[in-house]
Amino acid sequence: MNGKIRKTAIIFDMDGTLWDSSLQVAEAWSIVTVPKLGRAVTQEDMHRTMGMPMDELAKAIFPDHELQELLPVMEESCKVENEYLLKHGAVLYPQAVETIQALSEEYPLYIVSNCQEGYIESFLAYYQTEAYFKDHVCFGENGRPKSENIALIMERNGIDHGIYVGDIQADYEAAVQAGAQFIHAAYGFGTVDAAVPKLNALSELPKLLKEIL
Repeated sequence: MNGKIRKTAIIFDMDGTLWDSSLQVAEAWSIVTVPKLGRAVTQEDMHRTMGMPMDELAKAIFPDHELQELLPVMEESCKVENEYLLKHGAVLYPQAVETIQALSEEYPLYIVSNCQEGYIESFLAYYQTEAYFKDHVCFGENGRPKSENIALIMERNGIDHGIYVGDIQADYEAAVQAGAQFIHAAYGFGTVDAAVPKLNALSELPKLLKEIL
């Protein structure tokens, strides 16, 4: 056969897709924000903002502060957060590791997130899942929006058909802009206003992929 074999890959969002770290992140950030900004970060704060780029997230949680004041506080908070998650982990969705392991035997796996640098690494290290993922990139590494980072992962890994798994409308829009197919992690933090394949649990993903590919 002379035709090129199409390379299909699964690209994961993090928050609301692989795990829920909202409580742990809120606890870690509050160590910094209480003395520096005068208030704790709550789990609800994180639920409504996770998935946003860091500058947008900071303004959404602390609208009464200037971004210039918030950025160094966010940088320190994220450093504390990475250390906290590396030590304590967070709340994995049911059968997450088993599902990732099974998928990695059939598809190359990747992660693209709007998180800070070091966040994905904390997840991979705590749950010892480094071997299952081929590559990852985040907003904190290059300041680029999720759509561009999905496209970047696809380009540098020779992916012809990327499938992005995420939980919010912005994830869907980023996937479309990057030229990737989208699967909605409907068990996560948000809804998606589009007719797309849907997961009620992460563990359903292997079966769904066989149905749509």
